[in-house]
Amino acid sequence: MQKKLAKGIIVIFGASGDLTARKLMPAIFSLYQQKDLSKNNIILGVSRTAFSDESFRQKMQETLSEEYPKDKKAIEKFLKQVFYQEIDVYTDDGYRSLHKRLQLLCKVHELQHNFLFYLSTPPSLYYEIPVHLANLGLSDESGGYKRIIIEKPFGTDEESACALNSHLLRNYRESQLFRIDHYLGKETVQNLLVFRFANAIFEPLWNAAHIDNVQIYTNEEIGLGSRAGYYDQNGAIRDMIQNHLLQLLGIVAMEPPAKMDAYSIRNETLKVFQSIRRFKSAEDIRQNVVVGQYQEGCVKGVIKGAYKDEQGVAKSSTTETYAAIRFFIDNWRWHDVPFYVRTGKRLNQRVSEVVINFKPTPHPFFSQVQKISKFKNQLVIRIQPDEGIKLSFAAKEPGSGFKTHEVDMGFYYSDFAQKEMPTAYERLILDALQGDNTLFARNDAVEACWNIIDPIIHYLHKNGKTMLSFYPSGSFGPLESDKMLAELGHAWRNPSSVFKQNKKDKNT
Repeated sequence: MQKKLAKGIIVIFGASGDLTARKLMPAIFSLYQQKDLSKNNIILGVSRTAFSDESFRQKMQETLSEEYPKDKKAIEKFLKQVFYQEIDVYTDDGYRSLHKRLQLLCKVHELQHNFLFYLSTPPSLYYEIPVHLANLGLSDESGGYKRIIIEKPFGTDEESACALNSHLLRNYRESQLFRIDHYLGKETVQNLLVFRFANAIFEPLWNAAHIDNVQIYTNEEIGLGSRAGYYDQNGAIRDMIQNHLLQLLGIVAMEPPAKMDAYSIRNETLKVFQSIRRFKSAEDIRQNVVVGQYQEGCVKGVIKGAYKDEQGVAKSSTTETYAAIRFFIDNWRWHDVPFYVRTGKRLNQRVSEVVINFKPTPHPFFSQVQKISKFKNQLVIRIQPDEGIKLSFAAKEPGSGFKTHEVDMGFYYSDFAQKEMPTAYERLILDALQGDNTLFARNDAVEACWNIIDPIIHYLHKNGKTMLSFYPSGSFGPLESDKMLAELGHAWRNPSSVFKQNKKDKNT
C-alpha cells in the first residue's frame, strides 16, 4: 500500500535548466494529476537566473502546455503551488535568503519542515550545495525529513566517487542521499524483481546450469546533440556502462534478498558487483572489451556524419561512442556464464533489453526437422520502447511429423491501455518523497562499480587509439563486437524495432 505523503517542499536547484523543464516539472505535474502529489506539497525552483514567481510559472506553463496540451486548467491550478527563489549558490547570503523563504512558505502554507532537495546542477556543486544547507541546519531531521537527490555523474573514477561520498557523509546519513539512476525507475526494470522472485517457474532456472549467456544493452539512434563537451571527456563506458548497465546487471544476477526492502535488495546487488571478475592485465581487457566510434552512415534513410565531424569534438578524438564488455561473475550461481554488456550511439535503432539465453536441450531430438538452427529458449525483457517480456520456445507445427517452429509467449505493457505507465522520474521522485531508496544507488555500490570500470578506462586512456574500431552510423556496431561473442559460440540478439507481434502477423 502506498504511503501517504507528508506535507513538505520539493526544492529544485538548477530550476532554470533543461532537465527541470523537460523531465522534472512534467514528472511532478503528472504526480499531481494522479493525486500522488497533493496541495500539501509545493515546489520551489532555485537558481541564479532572475525570475519572479510569476515569470518562472510562465516559463513552466509553456513547457507543460507542450507536454499536456489538453490540461490547461489543471496546469494553471498546479502552478499555484510553484514558487521561485533567485540565489547565488556560492555565497552564504544566498542560502540564508533561501532558508528564510523556506521558513515563510512552511508558515504560510502550514507545512511541516520536510524538504526534498533535487540537485539538477553541474557535479561541481555537489560539494557546495549540501554543505551550505547543512550549515543552516537543513540536514537535521529532528523537525522533519531532509533528503537530497543527486544526478549522475557521481564521480569520474573510484577515487573521486569515494571522495564525494566521504564529503557528503560528513553532514548527512546514507538514508538521506538519493543517487538517481533513471534507468532503475523504468517499469520493466522494477518488474524484473517481481518476475524473478514471485514466480517459482523461473528462479530455479536462473543459474549457470540452465543459462548459456546474458545480454544487457542500450542502443541509441541519436548522436551527441548538445552534449559534445561532456561526452568527449567521458565516452560510452563512463556515460552508460558504469552506472545504468551495471546496475541492471546487478538486479538480473542478484541472489534472493532476505526481505523486499531497500537495505536487503541493495546488499544483494552489491555482492554481485563485488563478485564480478576484475580485469587484471592488458590481455584481459583486449580479450573482453571492444570499443568503437561511429563514422558517416545512414540512419533510417538519413545520412549522418561521423563522430569527429560533430561540433565540439576534436578531429584526433579517440573517445568511444560504442562499448561492449564481457563480464564474468565469480560465484556459484553464475560460474563461467558470460554477461555481455553493450551500448552505442548512432546505431540502427533505439532499444534497451535484457536477454536471457538458455542452454540448448542436452539431446536435440528434433534437430533434423527443426527449422531453427541451434535453437535455444530465449527470454527477452524489453525496457524501451514497446515495453514487455517475451519468452521464445519451440512448438510443433500443425500437420504430420514433428516439424517445429519458434513461437513466442509475451506480456506487453501496451495491453494495459487504460493505465498510462509512469515515467522513470515520476517513480523515482515519488520514491524519494516516501523515503524509499530501493531504486537509488548506495555509496558502496557506486564505488564498487567504479572499481570494476577503472582499469578499462585507464587502459583506454593510454591505448585507446589501438583499441578503437569503427562502424557506420545506422549499423549494429563494429564487427569486432560480433567476433568477441563468436569466440564462445554466442551471437548478439539484434532486435527489430517492433517487439510486440500482432496475431495476424504470426505464422505458427
